[in-house]
Amino acid sequence: MNYVFQFGDVFNAWPELLMGALLTIRLSAMAMAIGLVVAVVCALGKTGGPRPVRWLVDTYVEVIRNTPFLVQIFLIFFGLPRMGIRLDANEAALLAMVVNIGAYATEIVRAGIETIHKGQIEAGLALGLKPVQVFTYIVIFPALKAIYPALTSQFILLMLTSSVVSAISAEELTAIANNLQAQTFRSFEIYIVVTAMYLAMSLMFAAVFELIYRAVFARSDATR
Repeated sequence: MNYVFQFGDVFNAWPELLMGALLTIRLSAMAMAIGLVVAVVCALGKTGGPRPVRWLVDTYVEVIRNTPFLVQIFLIFFGLPRMGIRLDANEAALLAMVVNIGAYATEIVRAGIETIHKGQIEAGLALGLKPVQVFTYIVIFPALKAIYPALTSQFILLMLTSSVVSAISAEELTAIANNLQAQTFRSFEIYIVVTAMYLAMSLMFAAVFELIYRAVFARSDATR
């Protein structure tokens, strides 16, 4: 093997790679937050909504979960302008990520909500709690605690899947790496560094999720 590793060009482009990584983190974090809201709303609609709402949610979930993420991105980025809705690459990437994670997280949240026994809800109402309080303390909080590991794993997978948005030139980490590779032809070195950066981001998100769990859910156990 005569290959000689040369990381000089990669390290020279470190500011660009860092900016790409920061955009990946920002897009992923925003998609996680908005997607969770979408998932909660859809899960509530699927578990307790009228039949037309349940049908719409089922259709949304099945379509997204059974089509490629790349096709969804292309549909949003290239299709919406035909309807007069123009988004730049980063906006289209965020929308696609929200739509995608919303569908997957809907089923996870639904499973959590269905673990709550109806007797607990009836007991809360009998004690005089308002519907909002019942939803917050009896339904969604315990449900999210039950599905937290599965939900955060799906969020980390979303962050890794965000590399696909480079196909529409969203300037996240993979897109920056692809541009750098086209300029330097140091594919091996570039993607070794990018792999390490994605690993670091995955570990960072896992650590943040662990801190959130300790601050929100573990504390609730300690107060009982």
